[in-house]
Amino acid sequence: MADSTPRFGFVAFAETWNGRLSMLGFVIGVGTELLTGQGILAQIGLG
Repeated sequence: MADSTPRFGFVAFAETWNGRLSMLGFVIGVGTELLTGQGILAQIGLG
């Protein structure tokens, strides 16, 4: 049977993936800071 629950908007499925992707982005940001020795803003030319 097909699952008829919505996948977009403020539903648990979307919020779960939003949280997972934000955690991944945070870890990548901290990792690049550790590897380069510069902050994120300095890396993109704003700092």
